[in-house]
Amino acid sequence: MAEAAVRCLRDGRLDGEHAPALAVASNIQCGPLAAGAMLHLAAAVASNAAAGKAQARGLVIVAFDRSPEVYLDFMRRRGLDPNALNRCVRILDCYSDPIGWNQKIRSQQQQESGADLCSANKENVTIFRNVKDLDKLMCSTIDLGRGFAGEGKIYFSIAVDSISSMLRRASVSSISSFLSNLRSHDQISSIFWLIHSDLHEPKFSRAFECLSTMVASLEPAVVDSVYEEEIPGNISFLEENYSKAKFYLRLKRRNGRVKHLYEELHVEGNDVRFVSASSVSTEVSQSLLPKVQFNLELSEKERSDKANVVLPFEHQGKGEPIHIYDGRRSLPEAQQDSNLTASALLDEVKFPKSAAPKGEIHYFRDSDDEQPDSDEDPDDDLDI
Repeated sequence: MAEAAVRCLRDGRLDGEHAPALAVASNIQCGPLAAGAMLHLAAAVASNAAAGKAQARGLVIVAFDRSPEVYLDFMRRRGLDPNALNRCVRILDCYSDPIGWNQKIRSQQQQESGADLCSANKENVTIFRNVKDLDKLMCSTIDLGRGFAGEGKIYFSIAVDSISSMLRRASVSSISSFLSNLRSHDQISSIFWLIHSDLHEPKFSRAFECLSTMVASLEPAVVDSVYEEEIPGNISFLEENYSKAKFYLRLKRRNGRVKHLYEELHVEGNDVRFVSASSVSTEVSQSLLPKVQFNLELSEKERSDKANVVLPFEHQGKGEPIHIYDGRRSLPEAQQDSNLTASALLDEVKFPKSAAPKGEIHYFRDSDDEQPDSDEDPDDDLDI
């Protein structure tokens, strides 16, 4: 559930642990829906910080794929007033001028005209013009977070809206170090990011998932690559995938167990909402079991018939009580049998009755409390 992820991001870190991290993995087909999920998460974290319900005092958004205005407008629609936005939200704008070309053009125009063409930025938006330098990017992110007002130790959350955009200009190892250093920073309460996993090799996506404590994956609501069937309501499956997706969440608990949750993500215009799917646990559990064409359960009649089956070589009694050999004859039985007394055995050894003498070993247990040997395998229960 998305709310479970929001709660983990809200509660923040514990002493001696790294900050909880959420990786949102999507593909190109679910790209717009994944952007809506990131907007929802960012607005929820900012709302909790503004209401004083979160460990973090604010949210720092490192925006690569969307303009800062997209985030600010969405948060205003979610009920955050301008004062709360200025107090609890900082945006590091890596979208407007990622490698500084716009600044160079403006500088040339300014020198030619003598006028200042650089517009003043908003209070909570800072333009970053060198996304290739991840060390400087991390320092700028942390400096923005330290600017939140509050008493005592200041914690803040971080959102990176596209790891895929960062991979266009930086290596996997440098971005992994960037995220790891942010998680281990003692002032960062939580962090979450978005990656389009189908644009990269699987090992790259798994590397970033290993850095997280939660993984959310978005999948198309309807998949049919062969037949373009119509869905009830006269909406094609392609149109359905533009407004709805499956949202799977894997949440690692502190005891090491992994919890699987499933919801449906609906995006209608500017509205983003999550709908609980019916029989969530059943659907997730069934997806983990192999599909077989036979029934694994037994009916009452089948259990009764199984109990009445006669096994091969099993004693049928034949009207007499069945005695199962216990490995040794008891002492009273040996005393009653005249052939097994000590004198009879001694006479048999000295004066054998049979023409061909043979060696035999006879053993008498000391008492009835002595247990049979564990390696004995008597066959008295079989008709052989």
